[in-house]
Amino acid sequence: MKQHKQSHLLCFLLPCLLLSIPFCSEARFVVEKNSLSVTSPESIKGTHDSAIGNFGIPQYGGSMAGTVIYPKENQKSCKEFSDFSISFKSQPGALPTFLLVDRGDCFFALKVWNAQKAGASAVLVADNVDEPLITMDTPEEDISSAKYIENITIPSALVTKGFGEKLKKAISGGDMVNLNLDWREAVPHPDARVEYELWTNSNDECGVKCDMLMEFVKDFKGAAQILEKGGYTQFRPHYITWYCPHAFTLSRQCKSQCINKGRYCAPDPEQDFSSGYDGKDVVVENLRQLCVYKVANETGKPWVWWDYVTDFQIRCPMKEKKYNKECADSVIKSLGIDSRKLDKCMGDPDADSDNPVLKEEQDAQVGKGSRGDVTILPTLVVNNRQYRGKLEKSAVLKALCSGFEETTEPAICLSTEMESNECLDNNGGCWQDKSANITACKDTFRGRVCECPLVDGVKFKGDGYSHCEPSGPGRCTINNGGCWHEERDGHAFSACVDKDSIKCECPPGFKGDGVKKCEDINECKEKKACQCPECSCKNTWGSYECSCSGDLLYIRDHDTCISKTGSQVKSAWTAVWLIVLSLGLAAGGAYLVYKHRLRQYMDSEIRAIMAQYMPLDNQPEVPNHVNDERA
Repeated sequence: MKQHKQSHLLCFLLPCLLLSIPFCSEARFVVEKNSLSVTSPESIKGTHDSAIGNFGIPQYGGSMAGTVIYPKENQKSCKEFSDFSISFKSQPGALPTFLLVDRGDCFFALKVWNAQKAGASAVLVADNVDEPLITMDTPEEDISSAKYIENITIPSALVTKGFGEKLKKAISGGDMVNLNLDWREAVPHPDARVEYELWTNSNDECGVKCDMLMEFVKDFKGAAQILEKGGYTQFRPHYITWYCPHAFTLSRQCKSQCINKGRYCAPDPEQDFSSGYDGKDVVVENLRQLCVYKVANETGKPWVWWDYVTDFQIRCPMKEKKYNKECADSVIKSLGIDSRKLDKCMGDPDADSDNPVLKEEQDAQVGKGSRGDVTILPTLVVNNRQYRGKLEKSAVLKALCSGFEETTEPAICLSTEMESNECLDNNGGCWQDKSANITACKDTFRGRVCECPLVDGVKFKGDGYSHCEPSGPGRCTINNGGCWHEERDGHAFSACVDKDSIKCECPPGFKGDGVKKCEDINECKEKKACQCPECSCKNTWGSYECSCSGDLLYIRDHDTCISKTGSQVKSAWTAVWLIVLSLGLAAGGAYLVYKHRLRQYMDSEIRAIMAQYMPLDNQPEVPNHVNDERA
């Protein structure tokens, strides 16, 4: 019995002695908030912060409007309201009921559960002390509360004591208090990819919360893998470890709960050192699961982590004494994971040195930026903001979907299970061109947005509500650029002009504004064409026909008639003169070439003859006589 108490003591004291991070008074805990806006009465109208409860289902990415009610009895909501014959169910057509209750005397979760059973749509808990907002969490390992916590589906939030008193005063004074709960900015949504992490544990014998975690991982696996394979999300698992105080590293407790000489520890799964699995078994499996993620991520398949974790839970439970390396190896083999790379990643758990993987995890437990220290297990972090609420598939998926930049959400976020398509009702109040089947309404997870569309590479410009028009190159290919167009007898005309300064201009042969109307110009009646004495004019749609009397040919560019015969003779003589001129030029050129070559030949002959009788300038003198005296 003494041994059992010691194990309990160590289990709760270790984290706060020198266990590197969580659960200590110095840890930085960040309270996740949502916006609360009072719309009436005027005396308290404005926006206030509220702390999101860590149970139930917050409407991430959405908002709720309702009327606040403060009960005359059971004001702390620690008992069932049916005992007082009180119901908060909204009447048809009325706003939902937001129940305001006081803090104290029972668990936060029980207050919300009793309010939900009475028909409330949301719960506001008024603090009973003047202090900064805190997060309302679930009871620690309370078996009796586990059942109702699982069934809480309404959102809840804590408000400050001062604001709670203002709400009570307004209600007691007979005012109708209306407010909006807004979770649309509870999760940052900067771009088209959501980054999230899950702080988890491989221990399946740690009670209600571990059971909830295991169930969530199994349920969420499919959605997580769809998002990851599509490149919509970047997921990373994390595991909490602690280190043993140096003074206790040689103790039986630290040796059984830690690896690497007390550097990385986990509580005993059964909280009994004399039997069952040890804390170090949990640390080793946590390390293995981390390395499964790392090895799979290196091969471009990080989603394999979800396969391994769910398979390990099913095939290797502690209750069946299969929580060991042999069972883990069989799962690894079935998934085709490289065991050699895995062993290299895990390193030696008996080494008296840091393990790089677990050291990185301990560093990551400390909060950075807007994210606080990880102090609650399990913890889900979305875009560096800690998730608050029930760890359940649809609730978590809503939180992830709210982290996407508007209009970039994947299809899974726009399914009917996740949200309603507001564009289906009156086109969302946005601009549309029914004839071209083009609309400015875009359905997003947070609701519709009216934004002029991009169609076939052509960008529409306008306010998106009452006006959108195509712009830039190619705009005339989309519904004729919004300009007039008409087709008759196989002839089509459009007033669309691909110019920056001019958008719609009636084509030649028409007159009008170019947008709604272009009328045919009667060139014959208005004497704008076919006016030569020999011409006969006939108006057509968008043009005219002009014919000449007798054997004459109409020249449209000059608006005149000429003789067909004269034209042919002139053309024939022109061709003859061109041929003669070409032959003359060719003969002249040949003569010049012949004359030039002949002259070159004559010059070379004369030089050869003269070289036999007298030296030339470039030749030495050759003697051709004998000196008389020497003879």
